[in-house]
Amino acid sequence: MYVPLLDLKAQYKAHKKELDEALLRVSESQYFILGPEVEKMESSFCNYLNCKHAIGVSSGTDALLVALMALDIHPGDEVIVPTYSFFATAGVVSRLNAIPVFTDIDPITFNIDPDDVRKKITKKTKAIIPVHLYGQSCEMDSIMNIARQYNIKVIEDAAQAIGGQYKDGRMVGTIGDVGCFSFFPSKNLGCFGDGGLVVTNDDELGEKIHILRVHGAKPKYYHKIIGGNFRLDALQAAVISVKLPHLDSWSQKRRENAKTYYDLFIKAGLSEEPGKLQFDSKNKVLLPKAVYESINGLKNYHIYNQFIIRVEERDNLRQFLTDKKIGTEIYYPVPFHLQECFSELGYSQGDFPIAEEAANTSLALPIYPELTNEQLIYVAKSVKEFFDRK
Repeated sequence: MYVPLLDLKAQYKAHKKELDEALLRVSESQYFILGPEVEKMESSFCNYLNCKHAIGVSSGTDALLVALMALDIHPGDEVIVPTYSFFATAGVVSRLNAIPVFTDIDPITFNIDPDDVRKKITKKTKAIIPVHLYGQSCEMDSIMNIARQYNIKVIEDAAQAIGGQYKDGRMVGTIGDVGCFSFFPSKNLGCFGDGGLVVTNDDELGEKIHILRVHGAKPKYYHKIIGGNFRLDALQAAVISVKLPHLDSWSQKRRENAKTYYDLFIKAGLSEEPGKLQFDSKNKVLLPKAVYESINGLKNYHIYNQFIIRVEERDNLRQFLTDKKIGTEIYYPVPFHLQECFSELGYSQGDFPIAEEAANTSLALPIYPELTNEQLIYVAKSVKEFFDRK
């Protein structure tokens, strides 16, 4: 049996008619950059996320970059970020010649550790970028309390978490000063190329991001500030508009697939329950945990952009599953503080032990909505075979 890490063709096949019609509509309009399709998409996101401003941009990376620019992050300013995330989270800070200041992560969610955030604040700290990693919200109340206490701005990196919610039902990306999303094809809501979104409830910030998106011009060819080419093209917006109504049902299917994994791994004797932190004879596979599940009667708000297990023999298991034609991925093998490009910041091996442990043991398994029950069973059975082979 073949089980890819992600099967975009299956999603396209299920919605081919709508998607093809949208692409043809844009082709016939010959309106490719911004315009009505982008405006329609932005309006839909304001309604979906319950926010005042949604600005389509060229990528999730550019969403983070323009957010930092809108908040006037300057060379030498410090921005606190988790050391464990996709590179863009820290890379955009350095692109502005600001200084990324790294923190460790929570051992269960892999999200930024609020206690470590507080320890890293200095007089130079201007912003915090909490990352809602793998589709689960950070502990935003703690982050926002810290930020307000020190008058620091918060940019939510929700690239992997569109449609995710915090424990009180607020949509991730709308809690901080600015929220950033990615429409990269592998995301829960992906377009046919690069695309992103910036959201805010601040009218002044919303207006500034709109201007920054088009080289800082308002009106056209008149520039009071320097921006960039962060425009979203109409083809991508049209694709997202078709897919957005299906997002919640896709997220629910991911949750159901995750529950199937939980049941299969526990029944196989590979884990006792989600959220275990120590490997032992009863927990050879450490399962992710939805930390806001059933709080105050609310549902599980994790959207499982990735289903991440932890295994001591991670690399050997990955090769074993590859031989079984099962797709996997390692997110992320090298934390920021150990990346060569950040060596001048002075961090060393051992500075962030939880992130380093995650980097050495984490493995993503297929979780996309179109997976069949037979495929899920095959994945779990293959993992069991790996541990039974000795």
